[in-house]
Amino acid sequence: MADLDIDSRAAQLGIDWSQINLDSIHLPPGENFGIESDDEGVYHDDQLEFDTGFGNIIVVDNLPVVPKTKFEKLENVLKKIYNQLGVIKENGLWMPVDPNTGVTLGYCFIEFNTPQEAQNAKEKTHGYKLDKSHIFAVNMFDDFDRLMNVKEEWEAPQTKPYVPGENLQKWLTDEKARDQLVIRSGPDTEVLWNDPRQKNTEPVHKRPYWTESYVQWSPLGTYLVTLHKQGAAVWGGADTFTRLMRYQHNMVKLVDFSPGEKYLVTYHSQEPSNPRDASKVEIKVFDVRTGRMMRDFKGSADEFSIGGPGGVAGASWPVFRWGGGKDDKYFAKLSKNTISVYETETFGLIDKKSMKVDNVVDICWSPSDSILSLFVPEQGGGNQPAKVALVQIPSKVELRQKNLFSVSDCKMYWQSSGEYLAVKVDRYTKTKKSTYSGFELFRIKERDIPIEVLELDNKNDKIIAFAWEPKGHRFAVIHGDQPRPDVSFYTMKTTQHGGRVTKLGTLKAKQANALFWSPTGKYIILAGLKNFNGQLEFFNVDELETMATTEHFMATDIEWDPTGRYVATAVTSVHEMENGFTVWSFNGKLLYRVLKDHFFQLAWRPRPPSFLSPEKEEEIAKNLKKYSKKYEAEDQDVSLLLSEQDREKRKALKEEWEKWVMQWKSLHEEEKLERQNLMDGEISDEEEDDEEAKEVKEVEFEDVIDVTEEIVQE
Repeated sequence: MADLDIDSRAAQLGIDWSQINLDSIHLPPGENFGIESDDEGVYHDDQLEFDTGFGNIIVVDNLPVVPKTKFEKLENVLKKIYNQLGVIKENGLWMPVDPNTGVTLGYCFIEFNTPQEAQNAKEKTHGYKLDKSHIFAVNMFDDFDRLMNVKEEWEAPQTKPYVPGENLQKWLTDEKARDQLVIRSGPDTEVLWNDPRQKNTEPVHKRPYWTESYVQWSPLGTYLVTLHKQGAAVWGGADTFTRLMRYQHNMVKLVDFSPGEKYLVTYHSQEPSNPRDASKVEIKVFDVRTGRMMRDFKGSADEFSIGGPGGVAGASWPVFRWGGGKDDKYFAKLSKNTISVYETETFGLIDKKSMKVDNVVDICWSPSDSILSLFVPEQGGGNQPAKVALVQIPSKVELRQKNLFSVSDCKMYWQSSGEYLAVKVDRYTKTKKSTYSGFELFRIKERDIPIEVLELDNKNDKIIAFAWEPKGHRFAVIHGDQPRPDVSFYTMKTTQHGGRVTKLGTLKAKQANALFWSPTGKYIILAGLKNFNGQLEFFNVDELETMATTEHFMATDIEWDPTGRYVATAVTSVHEMENGFTVWSFNGKLLYRVLKDHFFQLAWRPRPPSFLSPEKEEEIAKNLKKYSKKYEAEDQDVSLLLSEQDREKRKALKEEWEKWVMQWKSLHEEEKLERQNLMDGEISDEEEDDEEAKEVKEVEFEDVIDVTEEIVQE
């Protein structure tokens, strides 16, 4: 009850609050007279397990028993181990000592900043082998109360009925073999089916304010992650999109999945109070399924700003580069003169130390193997050449190295199957006033990893874009001068040239500055974005022919669906007009267009790799006509249905129009009778004119046009 209501009620009853001692009023035990306590919200029907305050402390047993002279050495060893797993509080490591002998008792207590760090340290070091005689036994301090209260007699655990969870891959079983996409516009986030047969999208799930920043699919399409002030959350399913897990990380700004979806990396940066200081960065790595934080990293933005395509607040993103294929075994971080490679079994450094590489500026993993490529620029004013090296992980053995001279810049491009590595090298001319570009091509799967040098026909051409064919052996290069550069196609495999790189052809003077290969290869879009206003050329690389040339004016984004059947082009809110997206077929046929105000994002839902063997896929491709008969019949049925629907729609519109005309005619007749009654049966002049106009009269008349005289002689 509000204070004003109480005062009003007291005045009605003639009660003076100033004369009443509220402390003297006592209610009967257990009675509240329907007035809920302000503290009611903290109580629950179930008894809660209250935090004892020791959740951030672990107990490490089976330590060496050492005298006082070796106490400091053992303490430093323990700090070195556990400082990698969390932040130990000041004076947070305590080893009890036998007061009689002065030697340690073989165990210690370690207090971390957070319970999560303590739990992580327990899981990572329980069973840790310090030496042959000392294997750590690690427990949480809070576990001792639980262990001391174990009942003497065994009680059978209660069995709970099995409740099957939702099949997170159910969307892959869509009978129409459709793909899903997510879009954000205004406050809404929507998941849609792409339904090209119906020439539209079909809604799956829509939610306003689903995320406070952006959304992102996991690499295999299992999860959709959203960002919030309290942290990140993942959602899954075919149509329900229930929340599967939350990850606590306040004010999270960026997220990144490991390739196999086992781990989620979250990023947060905090601006300093002093503008001269660097931003503070905190990165956490979570287990996606359990939500447990496996490790966190803290430091200034300068420590995370070397290499990488870009990020926020000066730090490069992604900070950690994942390697080892889909097994998620390793991830690496680039620092000044250092490459730190971690393994996910313990989330510690491989061999407990980083790799020292002077002046290293970029690293890149093979997509299929545990091979790390790195680039080191020239040093010593050019006396020490630049180099590109391939390092095997976890052995850290250098597999191949190539020295490069007069290097201005270098960029590494791995082919999606890990068979090739292309290194674009920009070199200075002899005068140092200009640069020219070329490629160093590594054949990773061949013996001794041979390297080929590729130079363009015109060495002075500027390289605008480069892209490998997915799962293929070809690549495309846009080179030359704007606004009409050339596009060249090359192959790494030809029977005529014995496995040497060969040019397939060059397209002259194209309005293109970006390349978008189909995920299945063969087809590519030559796109002119930004200053080129959305020029699109759909090109068949097998036949070296253009399938279609079109335009999506002001297009900002282009993304193929995971099957390579359709492609979406979008205009996001960076432009104020024509926001929305358009879906095209692989050969450039416009299927449908969706307009959305304040359109921010479009992303296709990825598909996991096929379980079919390459031989089975090849067999299906050869016998495609046999498999396609069923779908051709379905397409024809849909086409007939759409035609019938169009006819029905036109028929309904015609009937609606005729009904509307009849209603107005009927209304006009009713009003006509009313007007006649008001005018004593007389018809108004306008209506009389209308009646006369309705009468058709046939009038004959003669008119003399001209008169001439003519003398006729007999």
